[in-house]
Amino acid sequence: MRRRELLRLGGFGLAAGWSFLLGCSNASPTPTPVPPASTPTPRSESTATPVASATATPTTGRAAVSPTPVRSSSGTLTIYSGRSQSLIGPLLDRVGQELGLDVRVRYGDTAELATAILEEGNRSPADLFFGQDAGALGALAKEGRLAPLPEELLQRVPLRFRSAQGLWVGISGRVRTVVYNTERVRAAEIPASIVDFAGDERWRGRLGWAPTNGSFQAFVTALRRLRGEDVARAWLEGIKALDARVFPNNASIVQAVIKGEIDAGFVNHYYLMRERAQAGRPLPAENHFYTNGDPGGLVNVAGVGILASSRASDAAQRFVEYLLSESAQRYFAEQTFEYPLLEGVPAHPDLPPLASLNPPALDLSDLDDLRGTLALLQEVGLL
Repeated sequence: MRRRELLRLGGFGLAAGWSFLLGCSNASPTPTPVPPASTPTPRSESTATPVASATATPTTGRAAVSPTPVRSSSGTLTIYSGRSQSLIGPLLDRVGQELGLDVRVRYGDTAELATAILEEGNRSPADLFFGQDAGALGALAKEGRLAPLPEELLQRVPLRFRSAQGLWVGISGRVRTVVYNTERVRAAEIPASIVDFAGDERWRGRLGWAPTNGSFQAFVTALRRLRGEDVARAWLEGIKALDARVFPNNASIVQAVIKGEIDAGFVNHYYLMRERAQAGRPLPAENHFYTNGDPGGLVNVAGVGILASSRASDAAQRFVEYLLSESAQRYFAEQTFEYPLLEGVPAHPDLPPLASLNPPALDLSDLDDLRGTLALLQEVGLL
């Protein structure tokens, strides 16, 4: 995958278009601020979050690649994070304090940060990349930008949630679901396959989706891989023909379902969990989990990879080790409502066990092929 084509992995910046490069290499990272004592309210990760860190600035050309720097056990660790500061900032701050590291984080859109890493080459200040989906991690691995991880770390996570080549590892899991309003939709009305929504007139004007969202695009890539190009195109055209309402991200879809503005939408599972936690009361919405191997039940991961050009690879490994510790995994289960990937750490009790989900058989590394997905979305008129 070429560098400029990575830009649209996260669906950020429709006006710019996925063929236009918005590099981020001119900005510098800043330390993660100490979080407030109260539990933060996580935001959607569908777009870049303007926080107290470097912001993306355009570049006019490819950065020159310098010789690979000498690695050291530096006490400073620079992270490029496609996960929002409101979501994982408190955890990253805690890890840095407990490990005695000066952690500097550059937050932004996953695809933009992956693009920046490729443009910066061996000059990149990043030591660790924290992506919100396996697609961007796979793309960096394909370009030779990630270093092999120790086998001991890899073994902490099931094989299907890490790179087969040992170049990245999943940290937390998220499941694609259909969120629906329980006052307007019966569970039995949800089609047996997500593919069956397309062309079903009963859903006209009742659905919501976010075509520019990175998680949605990863799902479309999975659909292409699992069912083929023709099925994926027909599904996109079919949902569009039903006058599905377009939203910017998962969170706004879930909120619209709760308010009854739409009856159902295609999202990641944890957004409804967050709304419930914030409301502190029952809400008229539920997640439908596909547990029959359907593409609609894709289990993706947020994960990390250490850059091959890192000057602090030892510190980066320690950081990854902490993210795969019981303490950090409980953070994902209890604070972000994602699935912990470390064996023995339970998910939130309101979630079905990860082992019971029966997701489609798919190598998550194959999600790096988003170039075709973006072309397809443009062809259908969704980008």
